[in-house]
Amino acid sequence: MTEATTATPAPDALADVLADAPFARLVATDDGDALAAAGLLARALRAVGTPFQVRVSADPVPDDADDGVAVTVGAARGPHAIPGAGRPASADAFAVSRALGVDPDPVVALAGVVAAGSVPGTDGSADALDAAEASDRARRRPGVAVPTADLADGLAASTLVRTPYSGDPEAARAALAELGLPVDLDDDAHRRLASLVAVDVADAEGASARSAAAVERALRPYETVGDAAPFETVGGYADVLDALAREAPGTGVALALAADPGDDLGAAALDAWRSHGLAAHRALDAATTGRYDGCVVVRVDVAEGVDAGRAEGGDAAHDAAAVLPTIARLVRDFRSPEPVAIAVDETGGRLAAAAIEPLGLGDACRLAAGEVEGDGWGTADRGGIAVSTNETDGDITGALAALREAL
Repeated sequence: MTEATTATPAPDALADVLADAPFARLVATDDGDALAAAGLLARALRAVGTPFQVRVSADPVPDDADDGVAVTVGAARGPHAIPGAGRPASADAFAVSRALGVDPDPVVALAGVVAAGSVPGTDGSADALDAAEASDRARRRPGVAVPTADLADGLAASTLVRTPYSGDPEAARAALAELGLPVDLDDDAHRRLASLVAVDVADAEGASARSAAAVERALRPYETVGDAAPFETVGGYADVLDALAREAPGTGVALALAADPGDDLGAAALDAWRSHGLAAHRALDAATTGRYDGCVVVRVDVAEGVDAGRAEGGDAAHDAAAVLPTIARLVRDFRSPEPVAIAVDETGGRLAAAAIEPLGLGDACRLAAGEVEGDGWGTADRGGIAVSTNETDGDITGALAALREAL
């Protein structure tokens, strides 16, 4: 389905529609911003007593809403949508929630903002940041944004950065040991940690000029405060949401909906995030890279990037579907000198693409997929293609060639 150009509705207008709805169906794109936004809307609907349903899809199409209202989050589709174009969907969902008379969770909103690649306080998120700071739910400090108290664990699995020790907890632990950080980190220790990560990102082999700017969203994080905050930082929360949107969407919806996530839910979310991040980095470690006019292509085998336990019990096709978009984003932000990064898994019959700015990437993927009898999807700045691994039904190499031509 081609992306529409529907303008973002005014918060009051969408709130009026939802306030009168007998039932609301929310369908979100599979990214952390849309997941956070859907969670905020669902919490608001629950607060005002409106029944709802939430689901996540790589290519969301509004459900038949004869019995209620369908809202697409993260894509401009259907009569009611929060597209997430121009500003994070979570910032708009925060405003809609307030228009419904609900006091939304500013930490969830800010996590969505960071997941969208934005900075808290900008792109329409000033109200959410003000609310978080006024209620002492979040405060800025030096350091690096990770979701865990264990820094080595956080740095190794984080997809907000790409360092020489990404994907390798023991290497991360060794790098931290050289800093001699105290057990209880003060501001000076946090600054030393941030300096280490910033330098290691920029000086890593193959680092692009863009990497020095990309790492900024992982530095000087907003620390979460209070028992209801499931993760150590807002940026870490964003990283978890982004991974869950593709790796474990059911857990992601549960997390975004939970006003006070319990230990079991928090642990399940971290397990999925950790598995996802390590798999993405390990697959990228073994990738072969080619540069073309306008894009960089990395060929990976996602099944080889997962740990032995997950590989034995997992599904390689599922792994490729979940992890490839993250690999494409990592390459775009930290390795690609071109405006588009494409990650290809020939074994899984899939590819994912990410662009530094909106250029109709989803439509290009749909067009390219049609030439090889595959499926294509996406938004203006990211997309994907899947083909059957049966040779008679086309191949992902042909889809890649068609996509490069479409770009």
